[in-house]
This record gives sequence, C-alpha cells and structure tokens, in this order.
Amino acid sequence: MIRKALVLIALAIGMISVQAHTLFAQAPPKETADTAQAKPADAKAGSDATPKEESSVTEHTIRIGGQTIPYKATASTILLKNDKDEPVALIYSTAYTRTDVKDPGQRPIAFIYNGGPGSASLWLHMGAFGPRRVVTENAEPTGAAPYQVVDNPDSLIDKTDMVFIDPVGTGFSHVVGKGENKDFWGVDQDVRSLAQFIQIYVSRNGRWNSPKFLIGESYGTFRSVALGNYLQDHDGIYINGIVLISSVLDITTLEFNTGDDRSYIFYVPSYAAAAWYYKTLKNRPDDLDAFLKQARDFASTDYAAALMKGSNITDAEKAAVANKLSDFTGISADYFIKANLRVNLPQFEAELQRSRGLVVGRYDSRYSGPTQDLLAEYAAYDPSYSAVSGAFTAAINSYLRDDLKFNPEMTYRALPNDVSEHWDWKHGGREGDPSVASVDQDLVSAFIDNTHLRVQVENGYFDMATPFFGTEYTMDHLGLPPELRSRIEFHYYRSGHMIYLNEKELPNLKANVATFIDEAAKP
Repeated sequence: MIRKALVLIALAIGMISVQAHTLFAQAPPKETADTAQAKPADAKAGSDATPKEESSVTEHTIRIGGQTIPYKATASTILLKNDKDEPVALIYSTAYTRTDVKDPGQRPIAFIYNGGPGSASLWLHMGAFGPRRVVTENAEPTGAAPYQVVDNPDSLIDKTDMVFIDPVGTGFSHVVGKGENKDFWGVDQDVRSLAQFIQIYVSRNGRWNSPKFLIGESYGTFRSVALGNYLQDHDGIYINGIVLISSVLDITTLEFNTGDDRSYIFYVPSYAAAAWYYKTLKNRPDDLDAFLKQARDFASTDYAAALMKGSNITDAEKAAVANKLSDFTGISADYFIKANLRVNLPQFEAELQRSRGLVVGRYDSRYSGPTQDLLAEYAAYDPSYSAVSGAFTAAINSYLRDDLKFNPEMTYRALPNDVSEHWDWKHGGREGDPSVASVDQDLVSAFIDNTHLRVQVENGYFDMATPFFGTEYTMDHLGLPPELRSRIEFHYYRSGHMIYLNEKELPNLKANVATFIDEAAKP
C-alpha cells in the first residue's frame, strides 16, 4: 500500500470495469463562456436549484518574439449533464484566445491539464504555457510570499489558443445536482467528462475545424492517450497531436513489485542523472548525455541479465554487478548487495545524500532538503514539491481572482488527496488496481485509426517520478508499424518532472512544442 500511495502522489503534477454511473449527454442550454461577465453560482451538489455557469472575460496583450499579441482570457465554468438532462458537474477552465486572428475557426487550439489523478492545471498554467507565470527559484526552495507573477515570453499563445482544464474535484470544478464524485473519479469516468467538456467547448466557440491538441503532464499523459482515443471513437473528434510531458502510459513501469524487476532497470539512468548532478560518482564524466547512454546500456544488458537470474546468481556475479551499479549511481556496492541489487526509489532518495543529512527530490532530483532521521530507510517527503507548491498555489489564486476577475467564494483545490485516494483504476476491462493500469493499447488504437496523429514526448533527465527510460521502453514496445512509430518524437531536458522549473529549459520546451504544433497543424 505504501508503494502504491507513493506512485499516486508522484503522478499528481502535473502529478492514473465498472462503468460510470453517469452517461454524459450533449451540450447544456446555450450560454457562451465568451459573452457573460462573472455571475455567482447559486447551487451545490444535491441542491434543488439549477446550477449556474459563471464566466469572466478580460482583454490583455503580451510581447512574444518582438510582436505584441492581443488575447482574451475567459475564466469560466461549463455545466455537464447526464443522459437524463440532469446537471451533474461544473468544470472550470481558463481559456486564452488570440483576438487579432481573421479566422479563429482554423487556428490551432490546445486543451491542457496536469495529472494526479487529482491535480488542477495550475502547474502547466502558471509554470509553462500560460501568458503569465510565477517566478520560482531553480533547484532551491522558493520560500514564502510575496511571489512574483510576470509576463511569460514562452507562452504558447502566439502559436495556439489554449484551454486549461481542471477536472472535477480540482480547482473550482465540482459536482452539482445529481452528480457524485464517483461519477468522475476514475480512468474512464474522467475521460468521458473531459470529452464532453471538449465537445461542448468546440461547439460553442466554433472550433470544430480547428487543429486540435492535447497537452498533459504526468497522469495527464495517461489521460491524454485514453482521451484522444475516446474522442476519435465516440465523438468523431480527431486530434492532430498529443504532447506528453513527463509520461507514464503503463503504471507497472513505476511499481517496484516483487517478481517484476523492470522498474529497477528503468530507474538506473535516472539514479545516474541524480548522482551526476550531485557529483557523488567516483569518476564523474563531463558529458551527461553520453553517461546516460552508458547507464541505459548497462541497465538493459548486464544489470537486466543479473536480475533475470534471480536466486541463481552467484556471489561473485552479484558483487560485480553491485560495483557497476555503484559506479553509475553513487550508492555503495555494499548497499546494493544488502538490497539484493534492487534499490527502490524511496530508498535511493534517502541514501544518495545521507552523509550530508539530505534527502533527494522525487519530482526533480536537483532539489534536496534536510532530514531529521539519518537512519530512515525511505525519504519522508519530496523537497522538490515543497520548494514550489506554496508559490504556485498563491499565484493561481491571486491571478484568477485579481487579474481575471473570477472570484467565487470557493477554495481552489490544487492537489486534493481525496481524489487519488478514491480513484477507480479500471480501464478497458482490466482490474481497478494501479499496478495493472495501462493505456498503451489506446495509443496503438488511436494511431491505427488516425494515421496523421503525431506525438511529442518531453523528458526531464532529473525526473524520478516518471523515469525517461521507462517511457522509452513503453514507446518501443507498442508494436506499431515503422511508419507510425516514426510519428513519435522525443526531447530531453536538464530538468525534472516539471521541466519548466528550470528557466533555462523553458524556452527549449516552448520551441519544441511550438514547432510540433506548426507541423501537426498542416493539412
């Protein structure tokens, strides 16, 4: 249970065959999110009153690449209904639309969200692609308020309109009327609700003919693959491109389950990157990329072969592999021998900098923090999350309420625990357990049906929540024909799970995604 809880927390930013009790219907009564000013909601879940949508529209400009770009920000909720035309949820989003475009109906539009399951979209919104972003310290704690929110020259507003979505139970999104949380808190339930939201949005705003993109981080990548496939099959909405930031499509690649050694193999290159960063290696090379290639090669050959032997491995073989592991990870060979060559992530986080009295970050191993228990086997917290969570939470609340004039008397739920704790993992007929949840075949199906689909995969070398080697393995084992596999491209950054926390890498992330949108939007 501890391992599964850690995995759920790790997927939050950005952070995975019972059918939903609610079957979503068509759009609610027409009231465009782009015309109304903010109005108070007067209904809660279970109330007899009709829930009201809210909207606030503000006008702005931003300088990007030497040009002034005018845009409209629409902070609003959209009402979802079930097949009996009964209200079930209000989903909050922040939409940015460029206003100097002659034909908005053909301009690209991107639907963006984070993960969890149970995370609002504030991380990608205020950290990466929104026109305003919060300033945080790079690989250091940002500290307490006041925080600085500035114009973001690396926003995607110059390339695409954007809709940042908060799934039900996060942000300001919540159940109403006949809705219950269990109708939305699950792999398939979540996909159906976001598909209905997207269908309503494109219908109301005349975006059916726009090139469409899904951009998700962490569990948001898991969601994007299932959602893209569902939109094609159920709604006839074909996606031009999917951007997967810090990916996981198969939860077993993150689990350190007894009898399944794959995760130990997948994590070696990520351990190596952290050891390289902290200079704990015996013979630290200058070239990180070349070093990580060597780590991949070792993990997939000598190390994998040793683990495959199980209890048949000899002491001499175990010692040789332990020494090699030490060379790549900075952890002593003795520690690896005592761990039977299998060091899981919480153990690595606690051990790598134990001599300095520090634990290493999970989302981003460049962050470290003090520990009060130098004998602890596992890291007790994630210093990379603690370093920035206060800044992002304060920034989104002040920005939405003060700048965008959307100020409901509600708590903005950034990363509530109750969503992940009650998540239904059942998908595609599989059991509802994160240890077997996977959407890899959804991606195969999406490619087979839509041969023009393109996928871009963004990987942080210092991401230990979703290791890049595990992502590479998943993509290399989809069984796609070569011409379709070639439509998946990879990019790498010297950052962690939240790639944008390294301000030097944010322009590279923006450039890669912008180029991807330009190419995938072509007829």
